[in-house]
Amino acid sequence: MMKINFYITWFIFMFSMCLIFLYFGLIFLMNDFCLLVEIKLFMINSFMVCYVIFLDSICLMFIFVVMLISSFVILYSSQYMGYSSLSSIRFLFLVLLFVLSMILMIVSPNLLSILLGWDGLGLVSYCLVIFYSSNKSYISGMITCLTNRLGDIGLLISVSWMFSYGSWHFLFYYNFFDNYIYMLVCISCFTKSAQIPFSCWLPAAMAAPTPVSALVHSSTLVTAGVYLLIRFYNYFINSSYLLLLSALTMLMSSFCAIYEFDLKKIIAFSTLSQLGLMMTSLFLGFSDMSFFHLLSHAMFKSLLFLCSGIFIYFMFDNQDIRMMGSVCVNMPFVTACFNISNMTLCGVPFLSGFYSKDLIVELSSFNNLNFFIFMIIYFSIGLTVIYTIRLFFYSMIMECKYFSFSYNNDKIDFMTISILILALSSVFFGCMLMWLMNLDLYFSILPLYLKMLILLMIIMGGWFGFEFLHYGYMVSMSYYMFNGYMWFMYSFMYYSYIYFYGFCINVNTMNYWGEFYGISGISFFMLKLSNYFQLFFNNKFSIFMLSIIVWLMILI
Repeated sequence: MMKINFYITWFIFMFSMCLIFLYFGLIFLMNDFCLLVEIKLFMINSFMVCYVIFLDSICLMFIFVVMLISSFVILYSSQYMGYSSLSSIRFLFLVLLFVLSMILMIVSPNLLSILLGWDGLGLVSYCLVIFYSSNKSYISGMITCLTNRLGDIGLLISVSWMFSYGSWHFLFYYNFFDNYIYMLVCISCFTKSAQIPFSCWLPAAMAAPTPVSALVHSSTLVTAGVYLLIRFYNYFINSSYLLLLSALTMLMSSFCAIYEFDLKKIIAFSTLSQLGLMMTSLFLGFSDMSFFHLLSHAMFKSLLFLCSGIFIYFMFDNQDIRMMGSVCVNMPFVTACFNISNMTLCGVPFLSGFYSKDLIVELSSFNNLNFFIFMIIYFSIGLTVIYTIRLFFYSMIMECKYFSFSYNNDKIDFMTISILILALSSVFFGCMLMWLMNLDLYFSILPLYLKMLILLMIIMGGWFGFEFLHYGYMVSMSYYMFNGYMWFMYSFMYYSYIYFYGFCINVNTMNYWGEFYGISGISFFMLKLSNYFQLFFNNKFSIFMLSIIVWLMILI
């Protein structure tokens, strides 16, 4: 009996499906079609339950990108995770369930059916993060799951609230909804897309296998929030407070990537930075630009993760960039793809990321921004180049400190084939999509110094990144601790006391501030309050009468 290779079978199916979705996406884009399909599930008396699918060019192009990346991640995983062990087959079906949940979320115009895909993403991501069954994986999985559940609460409240408008089909009710519904949806999307203050789960989710990281952090889980906000786009979305939060996310993640030594966490922080840019462009009013950057970012970020996975694979699971070095000597092809994705991430001209990133930053100059937001956007471009140059220096230029690379070499296998296709996509996909979506019809006139400012920030970032490598510790240790612990967002840590108040408290005897002002403090306060009321109620009736008279006099 012939044994079926599940990985190759599913790769062929998903790759052929992505081509079909691309074909229909281009037809829908060219003719400006949209299709509403209503499937009757069951009917009880006069009550009918339907599943509604809404297809348009945005939806089909996004499914094409998700399918393309998923197919090559599955091909890559066939070698990375093994072919036929029970755990690898379980991994494959978890990935397929993850992709199915994402597609269910993409095609739904109904908030109730969106919740089906939204919750599916959260649940399956938990199963994938804890896949390696270590203590670290379990903790990371709990952080990921619980933070995403916060967003689910907001979405559940929105579902119950929206029912008062007569339907859950939000596409037809944009101008009727209350602004608070949009606020709830925005907060829900902030948790999924890991914006401040819900950022801590994104680096923690790096405990998952590398192919999962490539899928989760490029086109599925983290982009679900951005996609939902593009679908819900309304005048209320142009909120200055939300714009500030997304710009600060972009700044914070770039700073934290400069002080991180874990290879996958550096790439996770760069994902967070790009998500901040997408959200910023969305709150500036450029929903098309945000979607364009969403698609181009998916290509080069998946390539970046898959290349880093090959480095980790050949270095006995080492993820510390200080132990890497000179990988370009023995793995030139993988290194070339890795550097292509890094340059695309930086926005180097005429690569895929340049077309979307450059256009967003230039169009933001026309939005009457205050100087603070303007500087954060441009400064974050320079910071992106700084941590990229640092990563390049540690992995390519420094001598290897770990072990001999004599057995490592580039050979034609499934992993190299998948990164080759994604490398070509990272180079050509941005300009092709720009021509297809007619996004080059924007005509913006800027003065020369403002036009060259983006290129200047890229060059300055590269120069500063090279210079910072030769400096020692220039500032106090608390600054490095502040950035290394993600601006103290990992947990309610006692370092915040040291940094802000200047005194140290023993970790074992201290109530963290999150507990003091949270559950522990509230329970302590409630106990004191109940004791006080108990003493109060033990008094005579005349005291009650006196207190009523006093309150009446105050009210009058």
